[in-house]
Amino acid sequence: MILLQNGTLLDGTGAPGRREDVCIDGERFIAPPAVVPPGTETVDCTGLTIAPGFIDTHSHSDVMVLANDTAKSHQGVTAEVVGNCGFSPYPSGESPDAIYQYGRGILAGKERWGWPSAAAYLEHVKQHARLATVFSLVGHGSLRTAHMGARQEAASQKEMDAMEGDLADALDAGACGFSTGLMYAPGSGAPREELIRLLKVVEKRGKIYTTHMRSYAFQLIESTEEQIELARETGCRLQISHFQAVGRANWAKQAPAIELIEKARKDGIDVEWDSYPYLAGSTVLTQLLPQWTLDGGIPAMLARLGDTAMRKQIAEETVAQLAQRWEDIYVSATGSADGAQWVGKHFEQIGEARGLAPVECVFRILEEENGDVNMLCFNQSDDNLRKLLQHPYCTVISDGFYVKGRPHPRLYGTFPCLLGEMARERRWLTLEEAVYRITGKPAARFQMKGRGVIAPGAVADVVVFDPAKIRALATYDNPEQAPEGITSIYRSGSQLLN
Repeated sequence: MILLQNGTLLDGTGAPGRREDVCIDGERFIAPPAVVPPGTETVDCTGLTIAPGFIDTHSHSDVMVLANDTAKSHQGVTAEVVGNCGFSPYPSGESPDAIYQYGRGILAGKERWGWPSAAAYLEHVKQHARLATVFSLVGHGSLRTAHMGARQEAASQKEMDAMEGDLADALDAGACGFSTGLMYAPGSGAPREELIRLLKVVEKRGKIYTTHMRSYAFQLIESTEEQIELARETGCRLQISHFQAVGRANWAKQAPAIELIEKARKDGIDVEWDSYPYLAGSTVLTQLLPQWTLDGGIPAMLARLGDTAMRKQIAEETVAQLAQRWEDIYVSATGSADGAQWVGKHFEQIGEARGLAPVECVFRILEEENGDVNMLCFNQSDDNLRKLLQHPYCTVISDGFYVKGRPHPRLYGTFPCLLGEMARERRWLTLEEAVYRITGKPAARFQMKGRGVIAPGAVADVVVFDPAKIRALATYDNPEQAPEGITSIYRSGSQLLN
């Protein structure tokens, strides 16, 4: 038995903090005993806050949870939802390499990976992931790749039936929901009819649907409308991933997009969103290109860039659809050691160094790295970010993923950043509300029974931190730094950090 004494309890419900001891017996919380039994381990938490373990419901650690890396656990994360944005490491289909090639830029991993089914993946995680409890979404892009390869055309009836069957099997085997990545090829090629058929499978099983929408920039409003209408028609619960307005020309679109969600809620549609507490995002560099260029995969994209006329067309479309400025877009990782010279530089700088237009630098680096390049982009305004995080429909997430270079600081700092900079320093949220957005709220949203709260019978996931000192040390220039101010972490009653 473990007794956490003299701390301020934030129980994960959003209720005001209160002085109350917390007792752990095995893997569960119990009511503190009137008389402490002999042999009880007591921990003095004077001046500290006791909270449920933090839950990251938008993670891309699908493969890296198996490496038991501490980037997430050191910031208090005890549970993660993986499989976001259409990327899951299953089902591998008849060609396991195809799903690896599709997802490697987001899911990382030091060795080739791929599991035939959700059941196989979840069992592997259960056996090997020691630092976090893992919940997995079925990725639409992976599902498509397993049955259609890198083609973006509409699925045949046979392919559609196979995708429905695999999705049903995965959800029945324990997957917590379904995700789409409609800005990423090949998911970007999915017509409305395909999405409706798959979402009906999700709704039938009472699971959640999360989406990386078709656009967060010039078509933000239209993309939000599309997702709301899919939820309206199918009845599924909708979670819009990393909601934001990308690019200063689109910042004014955020307010009307939020109004659409608020109206949908009044109409009875179960829709919310999640956001990370940073102005910049990160993804693969190929996202800058029109996604038709990736029909057939990276080899087909490189072949198109090798055609002079097509290269010109791709350049014109890339520039026309660019929401950010070139100085807002940085190389964060490359597949080769030679390409590392560009990590940390934005495309205006790279263009000056190479004597080329920034868009041509994008093409050159993609060619030199065989498409294996990640980027970091400054997308949002400070005021928009504040309004997102303060809204009651917002859950706070990291969207963190590992790269062969310089990761986004959110991988190492999201939750201490929220509690330190955003709550304590900026006062955008109270500490109680900030803790709720990363504990009780996400647990309820993703139906994690017995998690996200400190109450007798709940799973004993706990973070003990100093509310006056907790902060992220990770920066854009030096992101791989553990935070300060967390003193103890327990997962299912076992201590991870002391």
